Amino acid sequence: MKLVTLVFTALAVCASAQQITPPPPLPTVIPPDTVLAIIDGKKLTYGDFEKYMQAMPPQVRQNAMRNRRQFIQQFALMQKLSDMAEKGKLDQRSPYKEALEFSRMNILTQAQINSTSDGFPVIAEDIQKYYEANKSKYEQIKLKVIYISFSSNPSAAAADGKKHLTEEEAKAKAEQLLKEIKGGMDFVKLVKENSDDATSKNKDGDFGSISQSDNLPESIRSVVFALKAGEVSAPVRQPNGFYIFRAEEVSAKPMAQVHDQIVTEIKNAHLKEWLDTTTKNLNIKYENDQIFTATPMVEQVPLSPK
Repeated sequence: MKLVTLVFTALAVCASAQQITPPPPLPTVIPPDTVLAIIDGKKLTYGDFEKYMQAMPPQVRQNAMRNRRQFIQQFALMQKLSDMAEKGKLDQRSPYKEALEFSRMNILTQAQINSTSDGFPVIAEDIQKYYEANKSKYEQIKLKVIYISFSSNPSAAAADGKKHLTEEEAKAKAEQLLKEIKGGMDFVKLVKENSDDATSKNKDGDFGSISQSDNLPESIRSVVFALKAGEVSAPVRQPNGFYIFRAEEVSAKPMAQVHDQIVTEIKNAHLKEWLDTTTKNLNIKYENDQIFTATPMVEQVPLSPK
């Protein structure tokens, strides 16, 4: 199995290292019995090719589709070498025997997990109930923002000639702006006069909408999702500046938009429960407790002769 990995890795590296001319587009529909090659007298059809593609990692699959001739050549090499290994009974020797057994067990384990997960029925009533009970997970907030940057080297001149602020100066400025906002100053006016984020500044401070599932720093997530519509946050420090957020609109994504996500989450919950039950029912009796309680031993790797 190590050899298989090496061969396909070589294919991926080779394909990515070379400037490969994209192949001509495939016909819209290719009959599965279309013969692509004959390897040692045995036909390799497009249907066979597709099945192998489905089992490949994404990068290998992409590279194989980019250079199908090279993939078939590598595939034929694998067949040849694996046949040679079986004839030499390498599959019955350690560590190859154990590696094959472990790989087979691993693949079948994943197959059983997938089959079990697919077998869990998820009906419309379950989806609606889950959505209502977990609406906060699908919350989204439309924001405006003022960004006040600071520099670790404030003496350096900015590209536009504007003076850099120290962290203390930026914090003081952000806190002063917050006071002015709470005193009734127009948020958009303050954005145009003070924000250092050109992108949002050009859109009157519009930061867009963010949701709970977005990849955000927790320091920002915890602040913005505590806001109600119209509320303004205290300055939030980030590595290069302070943000002041105003929540423009707070809503939840429509159920139709998160339907597939909910189905997956329900299935995952059922799957976890099934795996926990299956694990509890394992029939294991440990022997020689001192082996499990002793200080872990570091594997001794023999030195290679010089």
